[in-house]
This record gives sequence, C-alpha cells and structure tokens, in this order.
Amino acid sequence: MVKGLEQAFNNKDAVALGAQFTDSASWTNARGTRLDGRSAIVEFSAPAMEGFLREAYARYEVVRMLEIAPGVIGVNVVQTPIDRAGARVDGPWGATLYVVVKENDGWRIAAGQNMPVDPPPTP
Repeated sequence: MVKGLEQAFNNKDAVALGAQFTDSASWTNARGTRLDGRSAIVEFSAPAMEGFLREAYARYEVVRMLEIAPGVIGVNVVQTPIDRAGARVDGPWGATLYVVVKENDGWRIAAGQNMPVDPPPTP
C-alpha cells in the first residue's frame, strides 16, 4: 500500500493515488487541507500533480508499524525528496501517519496526516 502510494505520487496518477484510500477516508495534506472521501482526494490531487507538485518526487520509507486493533495498523512514513530518476535532492521532507485498515480486497488508508519536517542532519 505505501509503495503503491509512492508510485502513484511519482507517476502523477491521482486515480491510482486515490485507490490507496478507503471510500470514506479522511486525509490532511502537508498544507493542512483536510480532504474527506476518496473522490475529494482524487479531485484535489489531479490538478495539484499537474501544478505545484508537477516536479515533486519522493521516496516513502516505512519507519514504524503499530497494530492498533485486529485489521487496523498505524504506519509512520518518512518522505525523502528525490528527482525523477530516484536520486536524493534538496527539497521538502515529509512525515506521515497513516491509519490503515484491512478491507476485503486489501489494505487501504482510512485516515492520515502529512506534515513537512526538517531533513535529518548529515552525518
């Protein structure tokens, strides 16, 4: 599911991105905009990916998973800015918390929030 989200974002495919969410998902993006429902997520994402996110790419790394209840998992993800070829670049980093639920056809995001964070210090 996280890799599917990463691929959809990097391919600028709003429909594939929306498919990672439940029909009634609640998502707050890094700009603080709350989107309720898969259709709202897709409707917002399509023009954003053609506009201000057009040249934005990211690698998504799961840093922690926590079982909240059977079929419900909290997933912490760090988003690292990359270029189209996958090389790390300067740019905004993100930290995301997804609440993922098991549905009949797989795992989907039911709720989540993304926030900008400072990059980790260089060793």
